[in-house]
Amino acid sequence: MASCQRLLLLLLLLLAAASPGQSRPSSTSFSLAGSWLLRSQDGSVALQAQVPGCVHSALLQHGLLQDPYYRFNDLNYSWISLDNWTYSKEFRIPFDFSKLQKVNLIFEGVDTVAEVLLNNVTVGKTDNMFSRYTFDITKEIRELNIIKLHFQSAVSYAAQQSKAHTGYRIPPECPEPVQKGVCHVNFIRKEQCSFSWDWGPSFPTQGIWKDVRIVAYDLCHLDDFTFTPTYVSSAREWNLKIEAYFDVVSSKPFGGQVTVSIPGLQTHQIYDIELHPGKSMIPLLLNINKVYFRTVELIEASIAGSSGLSFYFKINGLPIFLKGSNWIPADSFQDRVTSDLLRLLLQSAVNANMNTLRVWGGGVYEQDEFYEICDELGLMIWQDFMFACALYPTDQAFVDSVRAEVVHQIRRLKSHPSVIIWSGNNENEAALAENWFSVPSSKFQMYIRDYVTLYVKNIREIVLAEDQTRPYVTSSPTNGAESIAEGWVSRKPYDTHFGDVHFYDYESDCWNWKVFPKARFVSEYGYQSWPSFSTLEKVSSPEDWSYNSSFSVHRQHHRNGNAEMLDQAAINFKLPQNSDPLVMFKDTLYLTQVMQAQCIKTETEFYRRSQSEIVHGEGHTMGALYWQLNDIWQAPSWASLEYGGKWKMLHYFAQHFFSPLLPIGFEDDGVFYIYGVSDLHLDYRMVLTVKVHRWSSLEPVCSYRTEHLVVKAGQAAPLYKEPVVELLKRCGQCTRQSCVISFDLTAGGQLSSPTNYHFLSSLKDAVGLEKAQITAKITQQGNTYNFELRTTAVAPFVWLDVGSIPGRFSDNGFLLTEERKTVLFYPWKSTSITELEKSLHLISLADIY
Repeated sequence: MASCQRLLLLLLLLLAAASPGQSRPSSTSFSLAGSWLLRSQDGSVALQAQVPGCVHSALLQHGLLQDPYYRFNDLNYSWISLDNWTYSKEFRIPFDFSKLQKVNLIFEGVDTVAEVLLNNVTVGKTDNMFSRYTFDITKEIRELNIIKLHFQSAVSYAAQQSKAHTGYRIPPECPEPVQKGVCHVNFIRKEQCSFSWDWGPSFPTQGIWKDVRIVAYDLCHLDDFTFTPTYVSSAREWNLKIEAYFDVVSSKPFGGQVTVSIPGLQTHQIYDIELHPGKSMIPLLLNINKVYFRTVELIEASIAGSSGLSFYFKINGLPIFLKGSNWIPADSFQDRVTSDLLRLLLQSAVNANMNTLRVWGGGVYEQDEFYEICDELGLMIWQDFMFACALYPTDQAFVDSVRAEVVHQIRRLKSHPSVIIWSGNNENEAALAENWFSVPSSKFQMYIRDYVTLYVKNIREIVLAEDQTRPYVTSSPTNGAESIAEGWVSRKPYDTHFGDVHFYDYESDCWNWKVFPKARFVSEYGYQSWPSFSTLEKVSSPEDWSYNSSFSVHRQHHRNGNAEMLDQAAINFKLPQNSDPLVMFKDTLYLTQVMQAQCIKTETEFYRRSQSEIVHGEGHTMGALYWQLNDIWQAPSWASLEYGGKWKMLHYFAQHFFSPLLPIGFEDDGVFYIYGVSDLHLDYRMVLTVKVHRWSSLEPVCSYRTEHLVVKAGQAAPLYKEPVVELLKRCGQCTRQSCVISFDLTAGGQLSSPTNYHFLSSLKDAVGLEKAQITAKITQQGNTYNFELRTTAVAPFVWLDVGSIPGRFSDNGFLLTEERKTVLFYPWKSTSITELEKSLHLISLADIY
């Protein structure tokens, strides 16, 4: 994927004035980022605060707060969000602005509701966290200035807006009580999960969360520029359309020249343009034939043997199975989300063989660095607009605010090749169709009208006008073309024959693949687990360290979540039984991670093996994005990465179940099958090796190697089939309870799959499973550490934990069937063998019984 952002290293706007002797237009700017004065409404709190930043962060930096994530501080600190705060700054203009025609004050991001004063004159107001605000301050600017932002509590503003909407209710009014949140978040254009979510706390922040600067110019200023590549097949070259947006303050039209330079391609082109007073967009066309750009198509077409339509992506003309997860904000306080943290989390996605992340619609449009890193790493982004799990008002002021937000965000993000689709919202079509909010039938059409107004007549129209290079869907999940045909809200938005689906089922046995929908595309699915003890320890005290403590109950924001985890685990595992309360707590945390990893492994493998087949009219699954990638704080959630980036067992499993080459084993009516799944671009002749082990022996009972099989590129196909009864008979002295199957694919020495496994019974019924004595010898090799493991017995779900030492293992949570295995540890900060030996804790499943 070539990034236009990197190619267009230089856009030289050499606007030579048309009349002789006139000077070239000048422009200058400076940032007001840095130290500001922050005051509470009654003046009882006054301190220096950093911009970009927020009130919570400022109070924390001055030692006036504990860690907001510590124990119950999300409740203890709710007063911060209820106060109205003022940011102010005195500053001098470091240039002579008297010779320039216009001076603008530009906020890249204000969170959220504020009145902006310059020298005690109101110059503007803000009410949308996601918009850029530009205020003309030409008449108010002085050599010495004072700027103030009077913030209103987002909580009180949202409540006021809801109260003022007297015509009809806009549900939901409040989150579920278990979320410990605040109400009416759908009435404010702010990070929706900042009022709480079922995996996150309520911290409705206030502050200036992005850069603020003053820009002064003469004649004209370049406000924005974007670029759109299209391939012209007849000419075998790319046509690059550059859209340059100008603010012209000259009183009359003037001519000039624009020079576009791409040094890396030795491209240098000069354009004569004419600019007219006011806002204008100048299109510039550039032909390029030595580089490739990314193309994307969403294919909704009929499928042989099935009613409905396909739903898959062609990237650069090739059908691609999207493998990945869903991204939520990495912190409740955006100023703590550093470039280093973004790179750590996104690199972890790539390391787990993901190719796609969905930026979920209840968070924020991510910062520029996020998309730049995704461009670099080759991660594709499904980009939601920021609406989630709610109905929304459509009064003119709200719609106007949304329109400005959407235009700004499309222009900001559309030049990133990582972004492959725009989606109007998260789950709002489903919320309407399934009547989540108990809307009376007499009012139903009114809410449909609001839905169409917002996501079709406004957001969709803007997307079509601003960006013709990517698809747009009104919602996720949606039936796509079928939803459109049904008037934008489908009767069955989870129909497996169309579009994408979200799927959650915590009660059925997750080892039974028949529970899962054989859908075209699955953009959300998941199970909860707890983070590791080392992550929880930082925000808790010893009295909290039990599964039913007040802290554990408080941290769980999903109704019945803690019970659901144990109930699901109990289907296939024995629950921990230890008389030591702390050991019992740690064992339970471990088991929830085992359960989550195994559940999502089973489900994801089902989706991957369904990509090439139609069964009873269902199949051709071409996407699996589990919920969710990352955590916003230290709590039980669906994430595979803990807060701060530590890998849960699920993330190690994802490394395998998203592997480009994978054998997948499953049973159907007593027959054991193995499918070969390949995301590779070439066919390979391979050998499948199938081994059977008794739980009581490290020596395999039997081993079987197939003749050479052809594993086809981009397909999933059956490779092996045998009735379980015959397999057990052939291997001798095996029962379902006493044996386990493992298998892998190899193509000579050049290519191999991960070793996969299949359990023939629930592990609570396993016969011969011993408590393995596992030891580790640690050696160092450059920046990597080798953990040489030795075991006395077969051990499932072997887990290596080095506590708070940041880093990741090459493999973890694995089935150990051989006496020796070497695992590598990649530290993220410098460490030592001594530190690792001191911190290492080894556990496998039998240890918790």
